[in-house]
Amino acid sequence: MPRTVTDTRTSPTPGAGIPSDGGGDDVRGGSGGRPHRGGVPRWLRVFLPAALILIWLTGTAIGGPFFGRVAEVSSNDQTTYLPESADATAVQELLGEFNDSDTIPAVVVVASDTELSDSQVTAIDEAVGELPAIAGVQEDLSPIILSEDGLAVQAFVPIGSEEELGDVVGQISESLRAELPDVEVFVTGPAGFTADLAAGFAGIDGILLAVSLAAVFLILIVVYRSLLLPIAVLATSVFALSVSLLTIWWLAYADILLLSGQTQGILFILVIGAATDYSLLYVARYREALRAHQDKWTATWKGLRGSFEPILASGGTVIAGLLCLLLSDLKSNSTLGPVASIGILFAMASALTFLPAILFVFGRAAFWPRRPRFEPEVVAAEDGIPSRGIWARTGRLVERRPRRIWIATTLVLFLGAVGVTQLDAQGVPQSELVLGESEARDGQVALGEHFPGGSGSPAYVVTDQDSLQTAADVLLGNSGVDGVTVMTEDEAGSAPVDSDGVSAYGPPGTPASDPLVIDGSIMLQATLTDPADSAPAQDTVRELRATYAEADSEVLVGGVTATAIDTNDAAIDDRNLIIPIVLVVILLILMLLLRSILAPVLLVLTTVLSFATALGVSALVFNGVFEFPGADPTVPLYGFVFLVALGIDYNIFLMTRVREESLTHGTRRGVIRGLTVTGGVITSAGIVLAATFAALSVIPILFLAQIAFIVAFGVLLDTFLVRALLVPALVRDIGPAVWWPSKLAKNDGAASSQRLSSATGGK
Repeated sequence: MPRTVTDTRTSPTPGAGIPSDGGGDDVRGGSGGRPHRGGVPRWLRVFLPAALILIWLTGTAIGGPFFGRVAEVSSNDQTTYLPESADATAVQELLGEFNDSDTIPAVVVVASDTELSDSQVTAIDEAVGELPAIAGVQEDLSPIILSEDGLAVQAFVPIGSEEELGDVVGQISESLRAELPDVEVFVTGPAGFTADLAAGFAGIDGILLAVSLAAVFLILIVVYRSLLLPIAVLATSVFALSVSLLTIWWLAYADILLLSGQTQGILFILVIGAATDYSLLYVARYREALRAHQDKWTATWKGLRGSFEPILASGGTVIAGLLCLLLSDLKSNSTLGPVASIGILFAMASALTFLPAILFVFGRAAFWPRRPRFEPEVVAAEDGIPSRGIWARTGRLVERRPRRIWIATTLVLFLGAVGVTQLDAQGVPQSELVLGESEARDGQVALGEHFPGGSGSPAYVVTDQDSLQTAADVLLGNSGVDGVTVMTEDEAGSAPVDSDGVSAYGPPGTPASDPLVIDGSIMLQATLTDPADSAPAQDTVRELRATYAEADSEVLVGGVTATAIDTNDAAIDDRNLIIPIVLVVILLILMLLLRSILAPVLLVLTTVLSFATALGVSALVFNGVFEFPGADPTVPLYGFVFLVALGIDYNIFLMTRVREESLTHGTRRGVIRGLTVTGGVITSAGIVLAATFAALSVIPILFLAQIAFIVAFGVLLDTFLVRALLVPALVRDIGPAVWWPSKLAKNDGAASSQRLSSATGGK
């Protein structure tokens, strides 16, 4: 029979009996140092934490190397994210058949301030002709085209789609600049912009991860004033991310999930932020338990019992919100749902398994040099609630003036929300997606100055072979179209089309080429007068589609401009569909969790108001400070999903504790106790999450920079204003009725009145 140690002390002194290593396997359990009876076997206390740590170490060792292999399974091609029903998707699929090659065109623009001489034109021709010597550049180059003003030359250079576009485009640019030192050289077009995007996302594996982890580590150092504990929390986040990435990589490799640089960046930030938040909640509960229980095994289980429900509810809410993105027609949205959900799942798992295991191993030593002391009599005197500190003062403020506080904070939030009317989220030109310097953008400007703006990025029109001339006449009759060609069977690959039909390149008398016919269809190419990514070009494509639709002809219009249109239209439809569904799903989850109707409705309303304020302030900052050209239609959707799901997180952390306190102390006292005890951990969690999302701004992509600001600002707003003042003041003012229609609304009211009466002597 195991030996039992009896503690004869009736009033332990603070810190007495604490082992110097943080508390070994002291057999005393419970509070006040009572004997531990019928406890967990010693071998299980050793085996279970060791097994959990080993499992996570193994998963991280396997998953770590995959950080450098994400490019193998990711794609940033916009057309791969379009819904299958989109015209641009259908045209893109047919384009490979008509071209009989899988290439991406780069548009080379050579410009000069003075008219190009014959010798310069010859030199340009020769330099372009040597480009196929670069690996990845195809042989079928276009002839160079001299602009009407004689100041520029353009050429179309096909690049294999399987090549590293950034490397190939860079080599083309370097080669031409070396051969043509007296003129300006730009590489633009689809290949140029894709290379710019690839360069922008290149920092995700290194810079983004390093900045976000460094920011979290510094915040944790300030919060805990310890070294070992921040490392343990950071390891929890890194391990969760490594195993998540390992799982997602193989799912993407099997074509089950679609991964992009944008999704990858959000995954990294979301997992690090969420895992750290969940870790902070567990650490807070574990620290509380260590003050009341000397045995660290008991403290571990007390910490898990106190944090398991809110972490599970919080993570489940975020996952439910993210999975609503599966309803999206836009693949870039629908694929983010499961990818991010997998990340959140492993974030919860790591915070509830690895972190408790590693903290159990170190015990109180994990908090060095500020180890929590075993002081049950102090805990009893405090009644579980500290009486000093900023959150105790905040609680007393809310207790004295709840109505004034919630009215004032609501007015402030409504004032900020007015800025939503200034948000321009109708899409941005492709040339503006990358922040900072962009050779492709500069080349697009030069191209527009000397050639039709849509050169190199035509609109593709697919129609029945018998309708060739009818479809061409519609194009030729539109002022936004500069010229029309049809794909042909000969080596030239295309031939001009005018009102008289198909003509030929070459001297008079050259016979016209036969159009290339595939499954009874032909493909026309329309060079637009405006840049392909501009609003006027989109207006032109919409006019063409409307004209063809009025004629009741089965014509498909695709290309770069059409892809942008279909993407924006699908994004707007998704936004209008998904946002209400997310609200309903989260509302239902809160009703089940809090066993109430009124409280969840209030929480959702406050979170929505907080989101509207964050979006309104962001719009003013984007327009007045950063002078952004607009926003993608998915920016409000992503901002909503993240802010509402993550904002509800903090309300869940708060209100689950408030409900727990209300069962014993009544709602009005319970909300003040809940605010006081959770204030520090929730504020720390909010700062960490804001910092991790802010780290997205190091990636020079407009979409990510906007999401970074909206979510970071919104989380801070929710942390310091909504959760700290508005929600507690509302609950304090409403009282027990907030739990309607549960029994707590009635029983709590009677109990609370009785306690208040006793405390005041019946006054």
